[in-house]
Amino acid sequence: MMSTTVRAPEFTTSGLTWFNTPAPLRLAGLRGRLVVLDFWTYCCINCQHVLPTLRLLEEAFPDHVTIIGVHSPKFPAERDPATVAAAIARHDIRHPVVHDPFLTVWEAYAIRAWPTLVVIGPDGAILGQLSGEPDPTALLDGMGGLIAQYQQTGRLQPSPESWLKPSPRTGHFSFPSKIRPLPGASPQWVVADSGHHQIVVLDDAGQTLKRYGQGGPGLRDGTADHAQFRAPQGVAADEHAIWVADTENHALRRIDRRTGTVTTVAGHGRRGGPIRRPVPARDAVLASPWDVTLWHGLVWFANAGTHQLGVYDPACEDIRLAAGTSGEDRVDGPALHAALAQPSGLAVLDDRLCFVDSETSSVRWLDPHTGKVGTWAGQGLFDFGHVDGPTAEALFQHPLGLCVDGVTLLIADSYNNALRRLRPADHRVETLDLGVCQDALCRPLAQPAGIWAEPDRLLLVDSNNHRIIAVDRAAGTYRTWAE
Repeated sequence: MMSTTVRAPEFTTSGLTWFNTPAPLRLAGLRGRLVVLDFWTYCCINCQHVLPTLRLLEEAFPDHVTIIGVHSPKFPAERDPATVAAAIARHDIRHPVVHDPFLTVWEAYAIRAWPTLVVIGPDGAILGQLSGEPDPTALLDGMGGLIAQYQQTGRLQPSPESWLKPSPRTGHFSFPSKIRPLPGASPQWVVADSGHHQIVVLDDAGQTLKRYGQGGPGLRDGTADHAQFRAPQGVAADEHAIWVADTENHALRRIDRRTGTVTTVAGHGRRGGPIRRPVPARDAVLASPWDVTLWHGLVWFANAGTHQLGVYDPACEDIRLAAGTSGEDRVDGPALHAALAQPSGLAVLDDRLCFVDSETSSVRWLDPHTGKVGTWAGQGLFDFGHVDGPTAEALFQHPLGLCVDGVTLLIADSYNNALRRLRPADHRVETLDLGVCQDALCRPLAQPAGIWAEPDRLLLVDSNNHRIIAVDRAAGTYRTWAE
């Protein structure tokens, strides 16, 4: 708590966009309630981790606490209100959100880090500020104590509030993420349908063959129509199983391809701390695994929430650290001393595990034989843009997916709404032209998140457009393949 009274700065009346409320809010109109301002940006994994805690606050104290998200963008792409609206829908945010594209509210409150919570008392005074991810129990207890204190003084004026909520997505896909081939006699594909909390199997024409998960968020094992996922982002498959990075369950899941049974390999539904030493998978706690791939008989995963790479050994049934100290940065060198920043996509090229580090907008690699981490392209946490050319000069903007295409890497450069190619042999990056659109209604890319390459075709997951497009490489055309 602050020792001196500081009045909470009022929201400006211009330059802001409001969501989930029919009209802009004024702090003066919220007197008699406790107000929590959540300064966040939608790229930030730690900000995403705070959202479930805010939901607990909303549900525990609906008559006494108002939560307002203050969206304070890091990346240029995050200044677009349309992308903010999509993020609100993706994360099912139900409280009011004010979009602050030029950081005027951020600066008025002297915020320095994402996420930061500011608590405002019923008289409009700032009671405290907390940066980072709060402990849910401590925050609930603290707010409960404040409410009891103010109730004794008669300064609280309890009243129920109802906000506008984002409409649920009713289409075939909802914010799909990664796509991978499904080994078998006939070509099939597996997709993480994140917004529907399901894993989808498609035939080679893009038609749905099977869905795993009942469609509501949760952590439940069992049959395909009984099991539950929560915003899965990554998938990989072999002849026996589909492996799932079940992101918001902080879990690694396995789908038996013969029986359709879903089991949890690691994770317990709660956000875990850094991976430090080998632990039995049944005891492991993960943090927002974002992608998964199979290599040398092991299951590798991007543990985005702790800025690390991990590996599951099915033979030993344990979870081990592959790279990353858990510090958020771009530092190369020995794998256990390297720093990563929200790894979000995996692929294997030239016996190296390649990954995109979304928060440093970089494309990097891990060589498990030498135990080293290196960077092909990308510079740091606040170095981003859309620049082609030599890898030392090239810039990306929060890429989320990649795949191998012969001797090159294809990158879903999400916030640039672009498909990029990196050529490690000649140290160059270029932007690929998708060609001529063949759809009746052509739409520009909207934060692509996954990519797979075949000799004659590319499949690109166009996440915010809730579809997958197919690029005919010979004809120089593209069309919507599944939506």
